[in-house]
Amino acid sequence: MITREEFRKIAFNGIWKQNTSLVQILGLCPLLAVTTNLVNGAMLSLATIIVMALSGFAIASLRNLIPHEIRIPVFILIVAALVTVIDLLFNAKLHELYLILGIFIPLIVTNCIVLARVEAYAAKNPPLQSIADGVFMGVGMLWTLSLLGGLRELIGNGTLFSGIDLVVPGLSPLQLLPADYPGFLLAMLPPGAFILLGCLVASKNWLEARQANRQRHTPPAAVSAGGCH
Repeated sequence: MITREEFRKIAFNGIWKQNTSLVQILGLCPLLAVTTNLVNGAMLSLATIIVMALSGFAIASLRNLIPHEIRIPVFILIVAALVTVIDLLFNAKLHELYLILGIFIPLIVTNCIVLARVEAYAAKNPPLQSIADGVFMGVGMLWTLSLLGGLRELIGNGTLFSGIDLVVPGLSPLQLLPADYPGFLLAMLPPGAFILLGCLVASKNWLEARQANRQRHTPPAAVSAGGCH
């Protein structure tokens, strides 16, 4: 079983402390390529979450049966089987979106985020903890790619949720800026993605530095009395 404290620690670590995009700087290929809008980034992240959770569970369950010398090929084989299932499901159920995401769904097999977590965590921990770790590492990727895609889409085209009709037929994107907004091409190109990613990384570092500075200047008496109110 997984305790509440373990669950909270895994969630905080995946979503914020060891965020795969802002701290570990992994998976830059999909991050730069598919975050031209919020929907693309979110859907690729959801596919990655499913793969990470299931592969973490499978590898954690089989870790004592996998010889150490061949663990990496076995890990890749398990991940590849799961990605194939996800790829076929996207092709069958979300075909138009599948055509847009293209090669980046199969490339989840070689995504550093997936392989790094199954090697660093799932191969050393029980199944339930490994599922939680995979999910929350994926959630960290989800909010980062969604935010980056939303910013690029808004700055580049003045819209939000472009392509949502490919996921939920009947819905339309939001036109947040005037219809005659000329757009900003740089935001839609890889250099724009790098610039915005740098701004997100800097914002995270600034928030953490501010929090650390606040804790250093908080009197011990105030900290100990904080839970009494």
